[in-house]
Amino acid sequence: MFVAWKRSGWMTAWLLGAGLTMAVAQPAPNTPNRLSLEQCVDIALKNNIQVRQGQLTVENTDLTLKQSRNNLLPTATFQANQSLSGGGRQIDPFTNSVIPQSTVNSSNYGLSGGVTLFNGFFLRNTVKQNDLALQASQKELAATQNTVALNVVQQYLNVLTGQEQLIVAQQQAAATQAQLDRTQRLVNAGSVPEASLYEVQAQLANDEVAIVNAQNQIDLAKLALLQAMNLPLGQPVDVVAVAVPDPSVTPYEATPQQIYEIALDNMPDVQGAELRVRSAVAGVQAARANFYPILAINGNLNTLFTSTATRTTSVDTTNISLQPSGQFVIINNERLPVVSPIPRSTRAQVPYLDQLTNNLNRSATLSLRVPIVNGFQARNRVGIAKIQQLNAQLQAESIRLQLRQNIETAYTNMRASANRYRATQASVASLERAFQVAESRLNAGAINATDYNVAKSNLDRARASLVQAKYEYVFRTKILDFYQNKPLSF
Repeated sequence: MFVAWKRSGWMTAWLLGAGLTMAVAQPAPNTPNRLSLEQCVDIALKNNIQVRQGQLTVENTDLTLKQSRNNLLPTATFQANQSLSGGGRQIDPFTNSVIPQSTVNSSNYGLSGGVTLFNGFFLRNTVKQNDLALQASQKELAATQNTVALNVVQQYLNVLTGQEQLIVAQQQAAATQAQLDRTQRLVNAGSVPEASLYEVQAQLANDEVAIVNAQNQIDLAKLALLQAMNLPLGQPVDVVAVAVPDPSVTPYEATPQQIYEIALDNMPDVQGAELRVRSAVAGVQAARANFYPILAINGNLNTLFTSTATRTTSVDTTNISLQPSGQFVIINNERLPVVSPIPRSTRAQVPYLDQLTNNLNRSATLSLRVPIVNGFQARNRVGIAKIQQLNAQLQAESIRLQLRQNIETAYTNMRASANRYRATQASVASLERAFQVAESRLNAGAINATDYNVAKSNLDRARASLVQAKYEYVFRTKILDFYQNKPLSF
């Protein structure tokens, strides 16, 4: 749980500051296998699976938000049906009358649309809920990135610690080698017994073992750094040396409470948890919409075409037939049937576009749906939404509690590492004076090589502990600076 990792911000200032220091300590340009701290962090953020999963979560939440916004727009649907039927008696789609056995070809087209005018603000509250969920996902992604970045910083410092301890071990071996040369000359001169030479040789062998152990620690630290960047072991890597000044052992200025109050405003996981609570509140408001009526308006356009639709195209008035009507009249006492003239005509199918135009039907509907009894679904949905809100509040409270505990632990570790660094500094200073005395007495023949080796071993262990204490103190203070959103630099 750390401040969002941003390249344009205080973290960039930290890395750039570190980069400037690195440039001073290592003027040669970076080789493909020599990586700066910023490069290591960039690689880790690119390769880390949790970060990539977080990015997918953000993309998915963003699509959900876009869909909820699109749900506010009207809907429109076009539908087309083509049918062909034959055999037996058919229903004429044009007249709805029964026609003899024939083949009927028909087409139907419809365009419908609608818009919700009011639904208890369900759609708007859903948009608000998803918007807050998107912001929360972005904050949670930033928290994951910060965790990855801080892990890389720690592994990077572990490599530097191992490299400095290797330098200390090499210097110790060089000092033992010089002492061995002096002892060899004294043995040749008969000033000291030959046993002293063997003891110094044994000490040199121990120093060479310490060099091997230090190199092994570097290899393990580089492996941890590669694993933090999700890179394979077979890839060689070397870090850029940084000039780390001796950390100040003065009391840290901020108290745990002050750091906690600042961190509450900066930690993305805390911000994400608070956004989750607000999103859950919007979810409760959206669930309450099930108690309200729904008002909507819908419109439809429909038309059809059928092969049975015909119309008269011409009339032949020169050829007229008579048709009895079944009625009679009496003229001059003669009963005569009544007939009607029927002109002969020609019929043809109504054209396709004419049918679509003539059969066009329009309708508009204003609907109101009022929930009365629905098996208490609305009430239960509100209850579920309230439970989710309480869970989000408890999660936010848990994150704040975890943040406080992490800060208190980091502050306690910082004070412990400061005390250890201060005590180790004093121990190294005392053991260096004791070693100088032992070296002078050995050269004068006042002590044997065993006593000299004891003094040297004590100094060697103290110097190695001082290197570790220095970097540990630096890392602990940087964690507290991290919580306070301070620009970090080596």
